Amino acid sequence: MVILVEDDEGLRAALQRVLRAWGFETRAHASAEEALADVALDCPDCLVVDLNLPAMSGLDLIDRLRERGVTAPAVVISAQDEARVRLEARRRGIEHFLPKPFLGSALVRKVEAALAEGRRGGARC
Repeated sequence: MVILVEDDEGLRAALQRVLRAWGFETRAHASAEEALADVALDCPDCLVVDLNLPAMSGLDLIDRLRERGVTAPAVVISAQDEARVRLEARRRGIEHFLPKPFLGSALVRKVEAALAEGRRGGARC
């Protein structure tokens, strides 16, 4: 299960279609709070999270999930492709960063890489 968190409705729908077309079971959410309510009940394989969400940042969402014991690998997507943003993501243990705009195939490659990393690292909920 891929959990997708993106506040832009059109982009969220498009990304979910791409992921599903590539065979990934996907649940999409418009906010960190919505995702937290869902993820607490599930064990995701991968997170795809927008950096700039309305109330809570994508990085803060991932931190909250880690506190809950969710160890699924994450892909952060963002229109802010700056060194400091990438550095902060890495500092928080997130290696997969994808700057917007991007092709659907680039997202699929990042998700596949994150899933492979999770299998190597033994990610469990």
